[in-house]
Amino acid sequence: MTVSPMLLRLASERATGALLRDRGTLYLVDGEVVHAESPVAPGIEVLLTAAGRLRADGWTEALREAGALGRVGRYLVDTGRLSGGELEICHLEALYDAAFFALAPSNTPSRFRYGVAHWIGPVRPVPAAAVERETARRRALLDRLWAHPETDTAPVVRTRRPPRIRAAPRQRAVLELADGVRTPADIARALGRPAFHTLIDVRRLAAAGLVETPGSAAPALPPPDVARAMEMSADPDIALLRRLRDALEATL
Repeated sequence: MTVSPMLLRLASERATGALLRDRGTLYLVDGEVVHAESPVAPGIEVLLTAAGRLRADGWTEALREAGALGRVGRYLVDTGRLSGGELEICHLEALYDAAFFALAPSNTPSRFRYGVAHWIGPVRPVPAAAVERETARRRALLDRLWAHPETDTAPVVRTRRPPRIRAAPRQRAVLELADGVRTPADIARALGRPAFHTLIDVRRLAAAGLVETPGSAAPALPPPDVARAMEMSADPDIALLRRLRDALEATL
């Protein structure tokens, strides 16, 4: 399945600039994706500061000193605030997270602005085909977990039924913020986590009957084998970090 024919065409042309879509923007240099942003996904600064890897004032300083030059990433490494490996892993995590939402199906035509660059500067370019594959993989994963995409954008709330399933620690943190007002994107931002990983947790919780969208019919409780799988489900961060590690090693 082709996620974005325009992205692949720009890659074949080795284009440089910004691909603007309804739910985000992808930045390309010589046809490779060098950054992505989406209002749905917490930015790299949120991921870095929430994880305690960078102080908020350190990020503000980097923007002030190097933003206009398009070298914020390089500044963070050169001033010792981050190691090169830390920056690359967090940047790739933020890139794939935002790209997933930016490449969501849309009825609005995409636009490309040639020559536009992002202030983060060069970190680790990713082939457009790799972004396409990962986006398609993530879509398929969500559908397998719980084929009700309305849970991705609507506020979610804890169900009142007695829990039959013990949620994993990271899922309990999501449950605590499922107040019927916050959407999964709001929860991700509050926790300082990638938005896609929060969607995984929300869909798993919905499949288990632990959360629902306000006003929706409560889903049926899963059978015991599904409940067992819920409790034993792997942390999505681990799988992603392994893929990021493999991607970095392949380019060295």
